[in-house]
Order: sequence, then C-alpha cells, then structure tokens
Amino acid sequence: MDQNVVLAVDIGGTKIAAGLVGADGQVSGHAETPTPATEGALGQALRALLTSVTDGVPISAVGLASAGPLDMVRGTVSPVNIPAWRDFPLVEEVRGIVPGVPVSLVGDGVAAAVGEHWRGAGRGAVSMLGIVVSTGIGGGLVLDGAPYPGPSGNAGHIGHVVVEPGGHPCSCGGAGCVEAYASGPSMVRWAREHGWTGTDARALAADAGQGHAVALAAFDQGTQALARGIVAASTMCDLDRVVIGGGVSAAGQTLFAPLRSHLGRLATLGFVRRTTVEPSLLGRQSGLLGAARTALLASRGPASGNPSEGGEQLVAPLS
Repeated sequence: MDQNVVLAVDIGGTKIAAGLVGADGQVSGHAETPTPATEGALGQALRALLTSVTDGVPISAVGLASAGPLDMVRGTVSPVNIPAWRDFPLVEEVRGIVPGVPVSLVGDGVAAAVGEHWRGAGRGAVSMLGIVVSTGIGGGLVLDGAPYPGPSGNAGHIGHVVVEPGGHPCSCGGAGCVEAYASGPSMVRWAREHGWTGTDARALAADAGQGHAVALAAFDQGTQALARGIVAASTMCDLDRVVIGGGVSAAGQTLFAPLRSHLGRLATLGFVRRTTVEPSLLGRQSGLLGAARTALLASRGPASGNPSEGGEQLVAPLS
C-alpha cells in the first residue's frame, strides 16, 4: 500500500462502504454496513464504520462519495433515497469522526465515473458517463478527460432525466424519470403489479434469466427508459463511452442485452451510435476508488473548477 493513504467512503441508499486507498489504487480494510433508516442510526453507523476501518492507521485525507443532491459549499447532502438525511452536514460530521485531515465531497455517480475512468472500464475514454443502477439511478460525467461535477456538484444526474412525460411518479417529486422505471425497486414494483410474486431485484434478475415472462418484461421496460436517458446524455455530451455499475448491473446480459437492443433502435445520429456501453470492471469498489481519487487530487492543492470552502472540491484532470 502506498504511504499516501486516504480514507474513502461511499454512501448510498442500500449500503455505506469504506476503505483505505493508496495513490496506486490499492484498497485495504474494506468494510460495509447497511444504510439505516433514521438520522441518529445513520450517524452511529457511519462513526462505527469509519472508526473500524481507520483503526489507528494514519491517513492523509478523506474522500466522501454520497448520493445526492449535494451542496458542495455547505458540505451537506439530501439523498433522494435516504429520506432521513435532508441538508445533513456530512462533511462536518466526518470531520468530527476523523479530525485534522482535509475532507472532499463528491456525488456518488461522479465518484463511480471517476473510479472507472481511473482504474476500470472507462480508462482511455475522453468523454464518458458512469451510471449506477441500484436502489436509485446515479450518474456522473467525465468530459475531456476530467470529472465534471458542475457548479453545484450535481451534474450527470441521469436518474432524474424525464423520459416519459406525465409517467410514473419518482422519489424526487417529479414524474416519468429514468429512475421511476429503471431502478431495482421500480422494476420490482412494476413486476409485482403484473403478477410476479418474488422479493427483490436479485430474484427478479434470476427469474428473468430463467425466462419468466413478467420478469423479462420488467427488465425490458426498465432498460428502455435507461436507453432513452443514455441517448439524451450522449446527444448532449458527445460521449465515447457509458459504463454501468451498481447492484442491478450484476444481472449481466439480462440487463445489457435489452439495453443494447433499445439503444440500437433509439440512437439515430451517427455520433450517438458510436457511444459504447460497458459493464463496470470495478463493481462495488468503483465509488470508493472515485472518492479516493477525488481526495488524492484535492490534496495536490487548489484545482480548476469551482472550489468549495477550504479549497477541498475536485476538479482536476485524471491523467
């Protein structure tokens, strides 16, 4: 492990993961805990997890990846899929747990994209979109070889691109969003409404793999919404590559085969058709590595872009 070790934390609606990461991208001390439902329990779980991972190991910085929306200036988070956290002072909370080191905050979708671009399926791409298909649909952009979180830190939120105006209600308060169709819970909900009696997205994927008609239909309608979002993003950003991770991506060809079929039908412009779609190579560690990379870049000093208070925000080239 490299001596310049950072503590990386990835917070999502299902789990909180943490690990120690060196400048070489090696991860040690990886640990996870389920995401609790209440604010007090969330704080306790976060403190217990970070304390157990560091366990006296000296660290140079902390990189936080969190579901959003985020407020980069205030260091607060309001994850759509973690109702207990609204304007939660995450950076301040972590500074209290791990005092004396700089803390960098980045959206979990951006972190996943940065991790894949650094050490995974996005290596070599000039412009890419990373997508996390899980409890929600997260996204993050790398443009011209550099992460692009946008002025507020929330760019790339493909899960809340509207693909069906007036469609299913979404947890963000809108309707017809990609997430309302393509997230794991959304596909499970649709399948149950159509007679499927399984338990969760993993069971839905297993049944789809066995040819269950309703399970297959759920993946078909979910990936159609995801394809519409990808085509919109590629049209806007001229993407080379899209890298898809998250728990639902573990379904493999059950997800990717209908997705690529819909993309082949929906992408009509030549520069959009050249966009390739690949599964994550880093799996559950993409967000951790992206959070670590954010902290490592920030530790080099003030970077280009929109610095947050204390100069601890990303943006810098990934080369």
